[in-house]
Amino acid sequence: MTGVPWASAAFWTLAVVAVTSGVAVFRVDSMARATFALLTSFVAVGLAFLLIDLAYLGVLIVLMMIMEMMVMAIFMIMFMMNPAGLMPMTMVHNRRGAAIIAAVVFALLAAGVFAAAPPVRRGRPPADPAHALGLAIMGDKMLVMMVVGAAILATIVAAVVLSVAQGRYDRGRT
Repeated sequence: MTGVPWASAAFWTLAVVAVTSGVAVFRVDSMARATFALLTSFVAVGLAFLLIDLAYLGVLIVLMMIMEMMVMAIFMIMFMMNPAGLMPMTMVHNRRGAAIIAAVVFALLAAGVFAAAPPVRRGRPPADPAHALGLAIMGDKMLVMMVVGAAILATIVAAVVLSVAQGRYDRGRT
């Protein structure tokens, strides 16, 4: 992000979009709208990661969150009593308690940011940061992650098959 004049403005714009749409998740009155607000927040975070030269994590966040939110929206539309998740509802229960907990957690995290000493670099950066990050995140669990990826793909295919024109309510009709 250093040396590019527009990158700082873009980063802060994405930060505002991420926080605003994150707040919108709890302000909108339907599950579908909350899902797309959350998707917007995650995409803004992923794009911000791309701006700070964390390309692997940025692309991973964007791709995974888009797929996850779309699957969530499809299942929500198919199986909720609330058709398409668009009927008004509240996303927050116990507003006062949630606000108090959120304020306390925010204060603790903010205090931690200012109280913690910045880390000291040990060693040199790896030649291939994406490979080093993959090893750090997954280590010897790569096979497990590949199986999980196949399971997620099967879930997506099943969701699409279940959401064809003849849905669950049209089984007896032709």
